[in-house]
Amino acid sequence: MGAGESVPEKSIHEFTVKDSRGKDVELSVYKGKVLLVVNVASKCGFTDSNYTQLTELYDKYKDKGFEILAFPCNQFLKQEPGTSQDAEEFACTRYKAEYPIFQKVRVNGPTAAPVYKFLKASKRGGLFGSRIKWNFTKFLVDKEGRVINRYGTTTNPMAIEPDIKKALGEV
Repeated sequence: MGAGESVPEKSIHEFTVKDSRGKDVELSVYKGKVLLVVNVASKCGFTDSNYTQLTELYDKYKDKGFEILAFPCNQFLKQEPGTSQDAEEFACTRYKAEYPIFQKVRVNGPTAAPVYKFLKASKRGGLFGSRIKWNFTKFLVDKEGRVINRYGTTTNPMAIEPDIKKALGEV
């Protein structure tokens, strides 16, 4: 799973993932929408600021063709220890998240979720290759399902707002 990994898929819309209850979701249902794909965790130091701002962004742009896809991940110091449904309940109850919270995934290594292999192959993480470094790494995806940009953990969701507006055609 090195930096040079390539994937045959050309669009995120080619993938099927599982929702928090294990049901298949074809990402083609998001064709025509700008997506922010995030690996989330409920027990991380970045949890509060990220979930708060993700909900703020979602509320502001959901009616303009914007969607957030959240994937719980327990790969970083086991900061998402519960079930996928626990993660969904946490986000929806504490942070009023109305966007989809999918099944827990691995984002790195040989058993990384195929959609994350695609995201990482589309936008490498700079000096250290494609590997995701921590929770709340964000990928902005255009209406055709291609990755526009990748943002690290320390990039607050609201800092991405100008790029979201541009992708939505508001700038």
